[in-house]
Amino acid sequence: MSEKVGFIFPGQGSQSVGMGQALVEGRPELRQLYEEASTILGYDLAALCFEGPAEQLNKTEFTQPALLVTSIVALRALGATQKPIAVAGHSLGEYSAIVGAGGLGFADAVRLVQHRAKFMAEAVPPGSGLVAAVLGLAPEVVQEACQEAQSEGIVSAANFNAPGQVVIAGEKGAVERAIEIAKTKGCRRAMPLPVSVPVHTALMRPAAERLAPFVESAPLSDLQMPLINNADAKALIMASEIRESLIRQLPSSVLWEHTIRVMGAMGITVFVEIGPGTVLTGLVKRILPEATLCNVHNPESLETTLATLKNGA
Repeated sequence: MSEKVGFIFPGQGSQSVGMGQALVEGRPELRQLYEEASTILGYDLAALCFEGPAEQLNKTEFTQPALLVTSIVALRALGATQKPIAVAGHSLGEYSAIVGAGGLGFADAVRLVQHRAKFMAEAVPPGSGLVAAVLGLAPEVVQEACQEAQSEGIVSAANFNAPGQVVIAGEKGAVERAIEIAKTKGCRRAMPLPVSVPVHTALMRPAAERLAPFVESAPLSDLQMPLINNADAKALIMASEIRESLIRQLPSSVLWEHTIRVMGAMGITVFVEIGPGTVLTGLVKRILPEATLCNVHNPESLETTLATLKNGA
């Protein structure tokens, strides 16, 4: 096909009970990925993804490995039909993207994400943090609201997701205060998200410090195509750059809107979301309305995507 394709991989908030099950039922050989991951993790990952319970699946230490493995299952289902121009992943999805770009093996990625999830979950006491999407305000206005709420504790903009959608995170009282302030500034809506820790804030610095030696020792290799990273929205290929970026990612904001605009500027016209849900598809639609959007999360979406790629979008 003549169009340039980019692969994007979802992060926390995209998980749901049942994810990956239909793909594995259609392609039984893909179950082996869940089995390999289960051996590493020490619990039955397929059962958690397919059957829940949701309360456990939504806990960070379980969410992250589950999303990584289910995204790689979707990637393997798609196969080598199309080589992307570039890849990107939203927060945890950045690890899936690195696997997709040939920078990290599957088992090594599962181990690294298990550490990441554990350290993030342990960085703040359970129930003390909050993550919320703030809709309808300019990024700078959301940042003002967070600044004004600092008297209640740590709160900051965690994800710049799309025009009119900024995710804030931090200590529960401070986030709730920032939401109140945002509403006085014209916020249309603010809603808590199913993310159990305040990601991409200063509260994640201890987790980043604990994760650093594992990232440094992981067998990362240079990528086969660029990763547009979360922390800077820059194209990275060298393993040394990827290591530094993954450590810095945790306490840094996710520059998702900027990331997608960078991919668009590279000439990418077709975005394929690979993994559970369609959250990123919706965000790209708002950022680049003219883009062709596909996703792979079940057999039906896989078939549609394969047909779109084959027919040149």
